[in-house]
Amino acid sequence: MTAHPVLTRFRVSGMDCASCATKIETAVRRLPGVEEVSVSVTAGTLTVHHAADDAIAPAVGRQVEALGYGATPFVRAPAAPAPAACCGGHAHDHH
Repeated sequence: MTAHPVLTRFRVSGMDCASCATKIETAVRRLPGVEEVSVSVTAGTLTVHHAADDAIAPAVGRQVEALGYGATPFVRAPAAPAPAACCGGHAHDHH
């Protein structure tokens, strides 16, 4: 049985363009245990879905800082599984 992925969000400082975001996304995506990466320049955030390993979030922070940006984690929670169906699976019409 595999554990659910963990979602960790970082506030990223010093990132001011799409090229910066791409650079960060590419570097973080290469880390072992990282499953999905999303970077928002406008919000100044990095969202990472990764394996439930306590060493991954600090490694992500170090990777971003090695590129010359600041990275501060601000939320860490289990990623919610996708719902199986609309409205809990019960049948009714949506008008």
